[in-house]
Amino acid sequence: MGLFDFVKDAGRKLTGKDGEAEAVEEYIEEKQKGNALWHLVTNLGLEVADLHVEFDDGVATVTGTAASQAEREKVILALGNTRGVAQVDDRMEVAVPEPEAEFYTVRSGDTLSKIARERYGDAMKYGVLFEANRPLLTDPDLIYPGQVLRIPPLTD
Repeated sequence: MGLFDFVKDAGRKLTGKDGEAEAVEEYIEEKQKGNALWHLVTNLGLEVADLHVEFDDGVATVTGTAASQAEREKVILALGNTRGVAQVDDRMEVAVPEPEAEFYTVRSGDTLSKIARERYGDAMKYGVLFEANRPLLTDPDLIYPGQVLRIPPLTD
């Protein structure tokens, strides 16, 4: 015998539910995911007035007014670095506009020191990266491939 490939979303449904009942269940699951994402942002202590998060088919849509550009970017990263979220639709405003940070996707073998050396020319600037991504990071040694980080411009 062997391994057989099938189209994942095709075929008979085992639930026996009609399409409408299944659609209602999916709607409820997505509402619950939106609520969980809202709680994630608020539990991190990120400052966003009138925060609202919706989730639909892998897309988290966020609205509100972030206290700063850094807070805005941290909200986007908190949502986007969550399993099941493929995209973040950022509809937030910023109370105090400032320069945007670059986003960087961690690759296998990366460390904050290595990223700091590549982006800033100095591995010892890893602390800048760590602080720029707090409270999303709790330990400078705990980053993982696929995670997206903020790389803010250096200020002297």
